[in-house]
Amino acid sequence: MDQAAGDTGQRRLYSVETAAVLLGIGRTAVYDEIRQGRLRTVRRGRRRLVPLEWIDEYVELLKREAEAA
Repeated sequence: MDQAAGDTGQRRLYSVETAAVLLGIGRTAVYDEIRQGRLRTVRRGRRRLVPLEWIDEYVELLKREAEAA
């Protein structure tokens, strides 16, 4: 797909499983963070997806917590 057709070269939404890989944590840990409201998601039908910017937001949260400890 070319640029004119909308291919930006980077996905914007990730499955929970892929988000876990990107974050370097397990799938269960990701679902725990979602339940606690620390990692936000969107729903597309029955699928739960994590926007890239919310993965980055979660990493920033972890960094702030590490600095505060």
